[in-house]
Amino acid sequence: MKVLFSEEQLQHGISRMAAAINERFGSEPLTVICVMTGSLILVADLIRQLDMPVKLGSVHASSYKGKTSRSNLQLDASMLPNVKGTNVLIVDDIFDTGHTLNAVHQHIESLEAASVETAVLLYKHGRQELDFKVNFVGFEIPDEFVVGYGLDYQGIYRNLPYVGVLESHDLDPDE
Repeated sequence: MKVLFSEEQLQHGISRMAAAINERFGSEPLTVICVMTGSLILVADLIRQLDMPVKLGSVHASSYKGKTSRSNLQLDASMLPNVKGTNVLIVDDIFDTGHTLNAVHQHIESLEAASVETAVLLYKHGRQELDFKVNFVGFEIPDEFVVGYGLDYQGIYRNLPYVGVLESHDLDPDE
């Protein structure tokens, strides 16, 4: 596995993103929605750098079955707070095809939030299947399979303090 972003680089990118979010929302209260499970570490680091009052909630979105193949998106919004009339920031680990963030965004909008914006740690080029604009991006990356800092492969590697690229010999050949 090769390191794509070191722990120090990640923290610098998250600080840049937090500064942009602070500038955008000022002192207005913000409801941050963590797209579980991949963005858990990002959200923990990000919200500690936000200056406004923050309410936290989560949704569980899953579109991968075991390995690296995408399947039907499943969304569990049972852990969402009441967002009606609030400013909401949806935070996800990676923007890949766009399906997950789009589905969560549409769901939050249906709950009559005052505004809904999005932030991702990684924006992967070349895989988008939807025309969707992400408001805050930590890093742009090429189309490679990444793990660490919350991102996983078959449920492992989320605990790595950096983002690494899995090389072909790291992946299951039966994929």
